[in-house]
Amino acid sequence: KPCPLCDEAKEVLEAHKRRFVLQEVDITLPENSAWYDKYKYDIPVFHLNGKFLMKHQVDIQKFEDELTKLELQND
Repeated sequence: KPCPLCDEAKEVLEAHKRRFVLQEVDITLPENSAWYDKYKYDIPVFHLNGKFLMKHQVDIQKFEDELTKLELQND
C-alpha cells in the first residue's frame, strides 16, 4: 500500500462486480510470500477461477470474454 494500479484496476472492474467475486491478496504479507516471489514486479495480477488471466492493467475485452465463457459453461 498504496497501490494506485490496483485501485485503478478495481475501478475498471466495478461495472462487472455482480458477475464475479473479487478476492484481493496482499502479497507483502508473510503468508503470501509465494505470490510475492512470483509477482513482485507485476502487480496487479488477475486470476480467474485460479487460472492466470492478465497483469499490470485490466484488458477489459479479455476479462469480459473469459467471464462470459465461464458463465456459459455454468448455465
